[in-house]
Amino acid sequence: MKKDFNRFMSQLQETNQTLGFFCDFDKIANNVDDIKLSLCMLNSLVGAQDMRQAVETIWRRDKSAFNVMDILIAVRSEGKKKVLNSLNECVVLDSLFTSVDGVLEYLDNTGLTEVLQQQKVKDLVDYVFGIETGLDTNARKNRSGHVMEGMVARIFDNAGIDYRQEVYSREWPAITRVLGDDEKRFDFVVEGRNKTFLIEVNFYSGGGSKLNEVARAYSDIAPKINSVSGFEFVWITDGIGWRSAKNKLQEAYNIIPSIYNLTNISDFIQQVQ
Repeated sequence: MKKDFNRFMSQLQETNQTLGFFCDFDKIANNVDDIKLSLCMLNSLVGAQDMRQAVETIWRRDKSAFNVMDILIAVRSEGKKKVLNSLNECVVLDSLFTSVDGVLEYLDNTGLTEVLQQQKVKDLVDYVFGIETGLDTNARKNRSGHVMEGMVARIFDNAGIDYRQEVYSREWPAITRVLGDDEKRFDFVVEGRNKTFLIEVNFYSGGGSKLNEVARAYSDIAPKINSVSGFEFVWITDGIGWRSAKNKLQEAYNIIPSIYNLTNISDFIQQVQ
């Protein structure tokens, strides 16, 4: 079938997001479960009018419970986040959790003391579940790519096409030679009758400089892979984000023989079958 770039562009889909895209509640629940015991101990701070006494009581029982307090302000510090303390000194956030005075400084200066004493939060486990849900939105950018991979995998499954996922270029010495020092991981590998198809998959609902970089990178590696007998580079991409990088995509479209979207991927399947 003759390639038609304008037709390709007209087929691009607005989104690949299902309702399950927005929150990974299994991951959220696991994150909460990992620190649930500490949060339950910190629950004794809720409604405490003498905050120092409440902190000291927990400290005597298990001071490690305070190590999870960074999540109460929606931060994952892991010993790396730096802040200015009450003396205007630059310190690692977690260092405040190594003493009762440090914990009290953290509670007072973040505003948590007021929140807890006035019981604006009733249960820290539920509160952190909400925070984790909010933080999970940061993973959506990467999740979009995984959703696209899942869609392509289902298409292959329904078509009865055998494939492997996340395969590294080092598996084929000939491909390693043409790609040089840069090791490549392909999203899918499909073994055809006469060719091995090395496949990259992505979806862009919004624009950005990354689209130009991706198009440029694939335009570079595709001819190298296609120069090796028995191999072909395939790019399956979609999303109206490409409208903002139309010129760069068109350049790639003219360089890479096998570019498909979710609408015309059936052409690739026919080729494999």
